[in-house]
Amino acid sequence: MTTMQDQHDNDPWAEIRPYHDEEVPEVLERLARDPELLDALTRFRLPRLAKWMPRLSRTIASAAVRREVRGVTSIRGFQDRIASYMQRMLRNSTTDFRVDGLEQLEPDTAYLFIGNHRDISLDPAFVNYALYLADRNTVRIAIGDNLLQKPYVTDLMRLNKSFIVPRSARGKRAMLAAYQKLSAYIRHSITGDNHSIWMAQREGRAKDGIDGTDPAIVKMLSMARRTVDRDAGIGEAIAELRVVPVSISYEYDPCDVQKARELHAVHTSGGYDKSEFEDIRSIVAGITGQKGRVHLRFGTPLSADFDSPDAVAAEIDRQVLGGYHLFPSHYLALEALGDAPELLDLSEVTDADRARFKARLAEVPAELRGWWLAQYANPVRNVHGSI
Repeated sequence: MTTMQDQHDNDPWAEIRPYHDEEVPEVLERLARDPELLDALTRFRLPRLAKWMPRLSRTIASAAVRREVRGVTSIRGFQDRIASYMQRMLRNSTTDFRVDGLEQLEPDTAYLFIGNHRDISLDPAFVNYALYLADRNTVRIAIGDNLLQKPYVTDLMRLNKSFIVPRSARGKRAMLAAYQKLSAYIRHSITGDNHSIWMAQREGRAKDGIDGTDPAIVKMLSMARRTVDRDAGIGEAIAELRVVPVSISYEYDPCDVQKARELHAVHTSGGYDKSEFEDIRSIVAGITGQKGRVHLRFGTPLSADFDSPDAVAAEIDRQVLGGYHLFPSHYLALEALGDAPELLDLSEVTDADRARFKARLAEVPAELRGWWLAQYANPVRNVHGSI
């Protein structure tokens, strides 16, 4: 009889891949008993009780977790539960969500979606929601191990079909081995499992609003094919993965002030030290904060007609920027900065747009306003090739 441990031992990607269906019940039971998760939930939902009666609050939280996941025995079942929360989030924090380009992609074919990166959890969540609404399979999500600071966070992410991108490995040899394994897993997912993947076009969010693809990611993606076939060109390796650029545009970024604060700190003092759990707070802020309108555009699969990682990166950039939707907030920020007047297009800016923009800007600390405005103005410059 084959045990789960045997399966784990024979699985080359066991440490980085999303969880499998047969692992779901054990993981959910572990989460229902995790003291750090229970404390986090009670501090958020029952702060007074958590302070004065922590044991009781944990018991209540544990019962709530078990109630929420009762009957869930698969990854699809877990994501079906998440979908209802996603719908509620969309109703409460966005005024419009539009999707273009998905109809041009085959519904039963796996793709490697590479998108611009503004929000830790929402970028892939919106991609997943678009796929879910179209009755297509959701993606496996690349997530950096720097975000997995707690075991319960790792469990939740892997239940939601996330796989782990190594960023903490030390030494060139260790990093090379880690990225070879990552590349092999991505290739296996697309060509073996026929299961789509989402990943960002570069490490970290574009805090300054300037989107661009890191050629090093393209090199990593091509490693697995070129390891087994040294004669394969970069274009052939990329075409095999059916890479599709994705553009996501937010009218407003719930984390814009925090990003401005980080940029200001780097500029004035040369660095920025994140506080404990800051990434987790950014995830919560992104999910719950007001985003206004959101636009998602799927591009077209890359061909084999590329001879270098830089050429592949340039094509991803072309499609991402070509599909980026510029909202009134972007043009109003450019107007407020007073430069590049030749790029201004205020034809679709309403009085309500201007009032909403002024109200948000008024809440930004004075020393951060230049950085805040640049986040929204830079996409206009970038789309028009002025950066």
